[in-house]
Amino acid sequence: MTKTTRRAVLGGLGALALAGAASAEPTMADLIVVYKSDRRLYLYAGNRVIRRYRIDLGWAPEGDKEYEGDGRTPEGTYIIDRRNPRSNYHLSLGISYPTPVQVAEAEQNGVDPGGDIFIHGGRNLMRFRDWTAGCIAVNNRAIEEIWRLVPDGTPIVIRP
Repeated sequence: MTKTTRRAVLGGLGALALAGAASAEPTMADLIVVYKSDRRLYLYAGNRVIRRYRIDLGWAPEGDKEYEGDGRTPEGTYIIDRRNPRSNYHLSLGISYPTPVQVAEAEQNGVDPGGDIFIHGGRNLMRFRDWTAGCIAVNNRAIEEIWRLVPDGTPIVIRP
């Protein structure tokens, strides 16, 4: 093989490798859907699932969150509204719970609706299921990926 042929082959392989790397770039998510009963979180881009993760929930996972300290993960439609790069659980994405309606319902019932609900890491430190105070937990590698793929303002639907 001549030097010119070798350069052409290596150049072509390099271009293919770069093209492959470019197509492997992750698509940004535009929706998160959580199925509490299945312990699964899905990232969507359009109508296509681009990632899926196993999750842990609050220690009392069945039913909708009603008040602070009930151990339940809220159900409904929210948005990702903040980020905490210094989370006690590696990284965390804030969920816009409670809504004004949920605050009003809690006040009517004489309870505090709670808050500070996040998707966060730390699951790889826990040895039992459903250990959070109402958050959605994934392992640290998963939260790093979710952190990169989910922009602020992304809707999240949490279903029973």
